[in-house]
Amino acid sequence: MKFIERSLEKIIKKYLKPNKVVILLGARRVGKTELIKHILKDVKEKTMLLNGEDQDVHLILENRSIRNYKQILGDNKLLVIDEAQAIPEIGLKLKLMVDSIDGLKIIVTGSSVFDLNNQLGEPLVGRSYFVNMYPLAQIEFAKRENYIDTKGLLPTRLIYGAYPELEQLKSNEEKERYLKEQVNSYLLKDILTFEGIKKQNKIVSLLRLIAFRVGSEISIESIGKDLDLNKSTVSRYLDLLSKVFIIYNLSGFSRNLDNEITKKSKWYFFDNGIRNALINNFNPIELRDDQGKLWENYLVSERLKFQEYTRLHTANFFWRTHTQQEIDWVEDRGGVLYAYEFKWGINKKSKIPPLWGKSYPDSVFQTINIENYLDFITKK
Repeated sequence: MKFIERSLEKIIKKYLKPNKVVILLGARRVGKTELIKHILKDVKEKTMLLNGEDQDVHLILENRSIRNYKQILGDNKLLVIDEAQAIPEIGLKLKLMVDSIDGLKIIVTGSSVFDLNNQLGEPLVGRSYFVNMYPLAQIEFAKRENYIDTKGLLPTRLIYGAYPELEQLKSNEEKERYLKEQVNSYLLKDILTFEGIKKQNKIVSLLRLIAFRVGSEISIESIGKDLDLNKSTVSRYLDLLSKVFIIYNLSGFSRNLDNEITKKSKWYFFDNGIRNALINNFNPIELRDDQGKLWENYLVSERLKFQEYTRLHTANFFWRTHTQQEIDWVEDRGGVLYAYEFKWGINKKSKIPPLWGKSYPDSVFQTINIENYLDFITKK
C-alpha cells in the first residue's frame, strides 16, 4: 500500500530534539509504526529500534543504570521504542537516559494512554512532547484527492471510517470483516490486559450502548442501571475507553447560568467504522435512520484530528439549557467562543438560540452542513 503522508510527521520532526522524548500515542493500527518507519528514512543519526512487547527488550533494559544504557546504545543517537507501555517503569528508564546520555533523542509509541501517562507523565516533566495520532484525517486525504473525489467518498467514510488499512481493501465485505476484527481482537486489547479488567462482555455492551446514543446526553447512573454496574465501575470503564482512543467525552458548557446543563456528558467515537461495527450496521447512508448521528460523529472526530494536527488549542463543549435550547459544538479559544450546529443535508441551517445570543453576544455562530463542512475540518 502506498504510504499516505501523515500530518504528524512534521510535528514529530520539529519536536525531535537532543535529550527530549517524543511520545506518540494512538489506538492500535492507526499507523504509528508505519509513520515512525517513514520518518526514520530521513533520519541521518544512527538509530536503535526496539519493540516494547519483546521480552528480550524488557530484560536488557531491566538494569536501570547509566552504564547499562550507554553500553546498550553504543554510538546510536536516536532511540525508538514501539509499544513502550509494555515495558515496566519505562518513564524512569527514559528519564535516566535523557538526563545522562548527552545528545540522545528518543521517540516512543504507545496505544495505551492510561499506562503510558502513569509511567511517563511525572518522570518526564519538562523532557517530553506528547502527540496523539488518529485514523486518517480529511486533511491527510486532501493531499492526494480533489474536491470531487472527497465528496464522492464521503458516504463510504461515514460508514467505514478511516483506518489506514481500509485503503487497500476493495470490497465492502472485506472492510466489514476488518472492522469487526479490529473491535474483537485489537481495540480492547490494552483494557482487557490491564489489571482488574476482566468483564469484556460488559465493556462491549457499554460501547454498544454509547454507539446507539452518539450525540445524546448520557448520565452515568442510567448507564449503570442498564448494564447492572455501579457508578464507579461505569466511570472507570468510560475513562479507560477514552484513554485508549475509542471514545471521546464532551462535557456541557456553562458560565454559571442557572439554566445551563453541565452534569451530563455526550460521547463520540474517534472513528465511524468502529461505531458501526459495534452495532453491526454497515447499511448505506441513504438506507439508515441514524444519518444525523453518523454525520455528527464524523464531524466531531474530524474536528478533533484537525485540532491535534494543526495544534489548534481549544476547549470543546456542547451547550444545552433546561428549556431545550442547544448547540452541538462549542469551542473556547482563549476566551473567544465559537459555536457550531451540525446539520445533515444541503439546505439545512440553524438560527442562533436566543439565550445563547443574549448570554454570549460576542461569540461566533455557524451551521455546518454538507456544503461547508470541509472548511470546518480542513481549514483554520
